[in-house]
Amino acid sequence: MFEIGNSLREARLRQGLDFPEIEQATKIRGKYLRALEEEQFEVLPAQTYVKGFLRSYADYLGLDGQLYVDEFNSRYVRGEFEEEEEEQPFRPRVAGGGRGGFQGKAVLLTVAVIAGLTVFFFAAWMWGGNSGQEGLPLNPPPPAKPKQAKPTARLVASGVAGGSYIVVRRGSRTSKPIYSGTLENGKKQRFEGRRLWIYVYAPANLRLRLNGRARAVPGAGTGARRWLVVRPSGVSLAPSIG
Repeated sequence: MFEIGNSLREARLRQGLDFPEIEQATKIRGKYLRALEEEQFEVLPAQTYVKGFLRSYADYLGLDGQLYVDEFNSRYVRGEFEEEEEEQPFRPRVAGGGRGGFQGKAVLLTVAVIAGLTVFFFAAWMWGGNSGQEGLPLNPPPPAKPKQAKPTARLVASGVAGGSYIVVRRGSRTSKPIYSGTLENGKKQRFEGRRLWIYVYAPANLRLRLNGRARAVPGAGTGARRWLVVRPSGVSLAPSIG
């Protein structure tokens, strides 16, 4: 668990950004950006806006937007807040007794006759126009579209200079490590997954290639230890745990 607002504020201040600049880039009003940093989510119109703005703002700051949405769901979403009103079936009002009741029954009978004739003529037209082609469907279903494979991060990590110690987890920061060890100078390891979490000691001595392209290690020159998040779209710093 981490503090959503403080983490966003620290990332913005670290990059020297202000609200007008972010508002112009993300099209999110400044008062909503400020509300996200202060965790005043009730200022936004609905939870859908909170999640969308939260993801866009975090991604713009180079953070993992989906991680912030997951944290918001775990802390603030407790179930359905809005219940759909039960739709009441429409019942035509028919006056009981007297002349009004008779007229109402006559109207219903007329509607039923018209509906029956419409179905009859439609069926006759369909069967008559399909002569000589019995057994063939009039509207064959369209071919099923092949399912597209979800994007995967294919990562190659290698050590340079004095080497770098890494711990790699797949899926979440708390999952079981799939690798831990020191990547010495020239040593490489390959990993694959939809999302990889990497704890790095001495990030300046680490080199990354993601899906065939070289990627810079975020914060490599500002500290000795880092948590990184690797997705198919790129590599970013993981938010600090509060």
